[in-house]
Amino acid sequence: MSSVLQSFKRIITPLQRSYKIYDPVHGFIHFNALEKRVIDSAAFQRLHSIHQLGMAYLVYPGATHTRFEHSLGAMELATRIFDKITSKGFALVDKEYWLQIVRLAALCHDLGHLPFSHDAEYALLGSEGHEGWTLKIIHELQEIWGLVAAHFPGKEVAKDVMKMAVGEKKLSNFTQVESVLSHIVTGDFFGADRIDYLLRDAKCTGVSHGLFDYDQLIEMLCVVSHEGKLQLAIEENGVASCEALLLARHFMHQRVYKYASVKAHKFHLSRFMKAFFEEGESLKSLAGYLSLTDNEILVALRKASQDPNALGHLDAMALLQREKRFRALGLREGTSDADLENLREELKIPKTALFIEPSFPKTEGHNTPFFLVQRRASKAVVPSHEYSQIAFFAKPLKWIYIDPTFEELFSSHLGD
Repeated sequence: MSSVLQSFKRIITPLQRSYKIYDPVHGFIHFNALEKRVIDSAAFQRLHSIHQLGMAYLVYPGATHTRFEHSLGAMELATRIFDKITSKGFALVDKEYWLQIVRLAALCHDLGHLPFSHDAEYALLGSEGHEGWTLKIIHELQEIWGLVAAHFPGKEVAKDVMKMAVGEKKLSNFTQVESVLSHIVTGDFFGADRIDYLLRDAKCTGVSHGLFDYDQLIEMLCVVSHEGKLQLAIEENGVASCEALLLARHFMHQRVYKYASVKAHKFHLSRFMKAFFEEGESLKSLAGYLSLTDNEILVALRKASQDPNALGHLDAMALLQREKRFRALGLREGTSDADLENLREELKIPKTALFIEPSFPKTEGHNTPFFLVQRRASKAVVPSHEYSQIAFFAKPLKWIYIDPTFEELFSSHLGD
């Protein structure tokens, strides 16, 4: 072992969290020397320049927060969840190791985001999403994982961080314990990622509907065995906090994530970025991918808006001049693509003035998340739909985008 590594090992033993950053959502977030190495890496520092909510700040001026602070917040919440469930009898071999892995995974879970986060993700990355790039970036941080492995000999650090960071939807071969731990970070309902982004997005947009009692939720979390599998669950007294989270998700989708004006900005940015990336080589190498942030896209937008012959000129103009922005219309079930196309032709609206969003694998809206409730008296475990009376069965919307010149004409005929 080199003298440098020996010196570093002395600094980090016993993984004391001797550094701190003040966060507006969670207060002081403490971290150790290993985590500092991740935070100081170029890949993580890039997240300073990736807006959490894409271009939603053009609609909600306060939404200028980034993936950087969200990732720190996810680490903080993942730690609280880990500490709570292990204090309630979820016994772990190598507990200190798994806590470190969960914290590192929470830090790394968003490293692979495109500029402006999700706004152009499906158009450019398809169903693989940003997680594919996240895995590539984690793999490249071998020097840091070597330092972790020096403290925890014999462990497959990079592999374990990858599993915890992207979860079972993207990787396979999880043990039951690994499955529970990965859900601490990536879980659809109790995951630190989801809890933090709801709280942070609500605070920064000013949409108070997104706030809920997450302290109570975490306090009531536990691990149960259900149908032969270990799973995260909530104790009976915590169901109200789960219902509050469900309501927060519902209203944040309505007021922010699927708000028509936000969708319109996303439409133009997605088309612009598709043209921008297809012209270059950035998606063909990790170095090229990491070289781009929101800043480079904003510069390209400004240049394209000034050159009528530039790729993406019309979308750049629409993003920078409000009156040119297309309007987003969300339609419920009953109107087919063929019906919309026939109406467009009947009203003599140019093809370039109306676009129908394709149906993506990820459906609009959400149904009631499945979670388990552990009853206080009997300790019986039941699914949420047998306990809670709150349920949403949101039907998908079909989104269309139309030139404002034709919006009134088109809208007036939709119900005919």
